[in-house]
Amino acid sequence: MLKNFLSVSGLTLLSRLTGFFRDMILAAVLGAGPLASAFVIAMRLPNTFRSLFGEGAFNQAYIPAYARVHETEGAAAAQRFAGQIQTILLGSQLVLLAVALVAMPWLIQLLAPGFTPGEERYELAVTLTRITFPYLLFMTLVTQLSGSLNAVDRFIAANFAPVLLNLCMIAALGIAFLFPTAAHAAAWGVTVSGAAQLLLLVTAAKRAGVLPAFARPSKDADMRAFWRAFGPAVIGSSGVQIAVFADLMLSTLLPNDAPATIYYADRIYQLPIGVLAIAGATVLLPTMSRRIAAGDVSGAHQAQSRTFALTLALSGPVFAAVLAIPDLIMRAAFMRGDFTAANASASAAVLFAYGLGLPAIVLIQGAVASFRARGDTTTPMLISFAAIGANILLKIILAPRIGAPGLALATAIGAWINLTALVVVARRRELMAMTADFPRILLITTIATVAAALIFLFGQGAAERLASGAPTSLRHLLALALVGGAGCACYGAIMLAGARLAGVKLSRR
Repeated sequence: MLKNFLSVSGLTLLSRLTGFFRDMILAAVLGAGPLASAFVIAMRLPNTFRSLFGEGAFNQAYIPAYARVHETEGAAAAQRFAGQIQTILLGSQLVLLAVALVAMPWLIQLLAPGFTPGEERYELAVTLTRITFPYLLFMTLVTQLSGSLNAVDRFIAANFAPVLLNLCMIAALGIAFLFPTAAHAAAWGVTVSGAAQLLLLVTAAKRAGVLPAFARPSKDADMRAFWRAFGPAVIGSSGVQIAVFADLMLSTLLPNDAPATIYYADRIYQLPIGVLAIAGATVLLPTMSRRIAAGDVSGAHQAQSRTFALTLALSGPVFAAVLAIPDLIMRAAFMRGDFTAANASASAAVLFAYGLGLPAIVLIQGAVASFRARGDTTTPMLISFAAIGANILLKIILAPRIGAPGLALATAIGAWINLTALVVVARRRELMAMTADFPRILLITTIATVAAALIFLFGQGAAERLASGAPTSLRHLLALALVGGAGCACYGAIMLAGARLAGVKLSRR
């Protein structure tokens, strides 16, 4: 399991690093003005639907179901099951795409109420979202193939696929002079990448023997079990996506092109989430599902405990950095071209607020696995709704008072509410049990994180002075590398020394 976790983490890190390079180019070319805000809307809408019906609800119901059928009935039955699901997915997505393309002007008015018909941002958002929306169709099919591959312990292709999104967008921006604007080029890059990712996953699934043929949907026991899990999963995932929609809607009502300001902070904030939380959940859910199906409950709990420990240990330096030096991070990442120091400061405030919820965010999917690995999507659904209700209420209260950072702060608080409730309920039902190593790992990680934060905070000035002689375009990046390297070295040394003193081995089976 550790090997799979590190493999997925490594590939996801590659995806996030290429995505970071992509966003550096976007920031330099688009800045944080109307063009960037319109493109953010065009990116958010298909990706939000994807999160709701694809990676969110679908994976929560599909992976345990596919793994169960594969484990108990064999590969042929699993393929028949997957073929029925694939037929339903393609049909539903074609209908959704047709409706969305026609209704896009009204959809933008609904989801971006701050964009007024007739203004530049609105017209751009409508056009760009029509270009990007087919990406949802491709990615829905990619998600199913990824789930099938993950269920049989094939993780490489599915976790390399997002790299293609970044490469296609970078390539499109490189020929932006052929398009009306750079935003149009980026939008076409998104859609082309969807087709490229689907081709990659079809090839990988065929080689792994899990590429399904289209099959007429039936009402057999496996399909009924899937729909029973899928319904609550959609509702549960909709809670998170309601919060995303609330962010999107409220940000368009805020001044100074808040959608773009939030987007750039979110790109930094999503780095550890993508590398650690999603990687951990990708490996953990099928692992727990198989072990529980085989009657090895203790082994499932051990896998979950190790995933929690690894996730916390690897996210510690990032948590320290986003709280101690958010402004330096944003300046180093994006302050070039049309992205100004004022834009960096505005996004840094949002990044700090997001950072307050980072530990909870990276652990939520691991906690949810306690329920979903057993086919229970209802409990996390109810918990998610309670947390999202608090989240949205806080957004409405905080956004008018402190602007974009208020939306991020509400997200952070909502994440802590969600995680706390999941852990409490899971432990009461005896669905979660940490190993004896976990409290020691938590203590060591806390000490190392505090030490790294102090180095980041008090070493920033010295790092900036040392980097002052570098070219302007590299000055902030060099300063971040210097202070970041020092803080991470300290963090690593404390973690290694603490683990040795405590006798902790994360790789233990």
